[in-house]
Amino acid sequence: MKKNLVILGATGSIGQQTLDVVAQVLAGEFRIYGLSAHSQGERLAEQIKKYRPRKAVVSDHGQYQGVLAATAGWEGQLLSGPDGLLELVTDPAVDVVVSAVVGAAGIKPTLAALQAGKKVALANKESLVAAGELIMAELKKESLARLIPVDSEHSAIFQCLQAIAEADLKQIHLTASGGPFARWTVKEMKKVTPEAALAHPTWRMGGKITIDSATLMNKGLEVIEAHWLFGLPYDQIKVVIHPQSIVHSLIELVDGSLLAQLGPADMRLPIQYALTFPERKENPFSRIDLYQLSDLQFYPPDVKRFPCLELAYAAGRAGGALPTVLNAANEEAVYAFLAGRIDFLAIPRLIERAMNAYERAINQKLDLDTILAVDNWARRITRELISG
Repeated sequence: MKKNLVILGATGSIGQQTLDVVAQVLAGEFRIYGLSAHSQGERLAEQIKKYRPRKAVVSDHGQYQGVLAATAGWEGQLLSGPDGLLELVTDPAVDVVVSAVVGAAGIKPTLAALQAGKKVALANKESLVAAGELIMAELKKESLARLIPVDSEHSAIFQCLQAIAEADLKQIHLTASGGPFARWTVKEMKKVTPEAALAHPTWRMGGKITIDSATLMNKGLEVIEAHWLFGLPYDQIKVVIHPQSIVHSLIELVDGSLLAQLGPADMRLPIQYALTFPERKENPFSRIDLYQLSDLQFYPPDVKRFPCLELAYAAGRAGGALPTVLNAANEEAVYAFLAGRIDFLAIPRLIERAMNAYERAINQKLDLDTILAVDNWARRITRELISG
């Protein structure tokens, strides 16, 4: 019997690749039950006409009528807004939810899906960064819920940890490509344009995550995500620059052994693994030719040139709602950079200023309303800093 699959953020990079995985490999196991998009209404309409889901959501109300008109004759139900997302992921017929919404908008639907006992393939790292405490608590309460990471780095760690005893693990190493400016000086980075920052050397991703990769904030967010996913203190989570993006991450055992997961820079592989876990399936995707691997490099990150990584560690260690501030300020700064309103090096400066402005209760127990309120506050403060 086919499982009913929902893809949140279906028009984005992860969403489109998930549809590709289902079409090429898992068509006999999954039915596309629901799709969602925010502002890419035309693309969502095309997907609806192609995959004929039972439900779809356009979270931007302004896109609703256009999508409705473009899908005339479709027998499914079109929902809109954040409430539509919640209705979709809690539908009793849904088995698996791929959470690939960009940014903090993914928090509520991810949490709701887990509360409804769904298996969630998580590609929205901001959910754990901003609301990790709530999400992990929900996993412990809801016995049917499962959370499987989709990010290539966390998928690699997840795979390496299978059958490894907790006492045998010393630390984990998250690999980072270093982005397009890995060898640039601070002086050179003052002149970075959005076009240059979007030219990632190994991965093809959406705009926001590509900029995060260029600042190393993406890796900082992944450090916080790893803390929650694997229950590790921050001192046991390391970052290593690996420009080739072949080793997707490593674990280090107490006896000094290193276990790594290698693969091509193809997100369809961790997506497929998240959907089929604990099983593996054949696929037609690219393979690594070991005889072509002549030069794999690893070196430490330069936090002086890329301070976002240190800011993420600081926020994670402080706890409370400070990671929420970090995440919200970063989103606002990235979008301002992409719009040409600030320069590249202003991104970490704005994040640090927002973090410093937040008077927080360290390690306070948070609820969803508090997290969303802090998220809104941090966005407002960051926008004021940008405009000021």
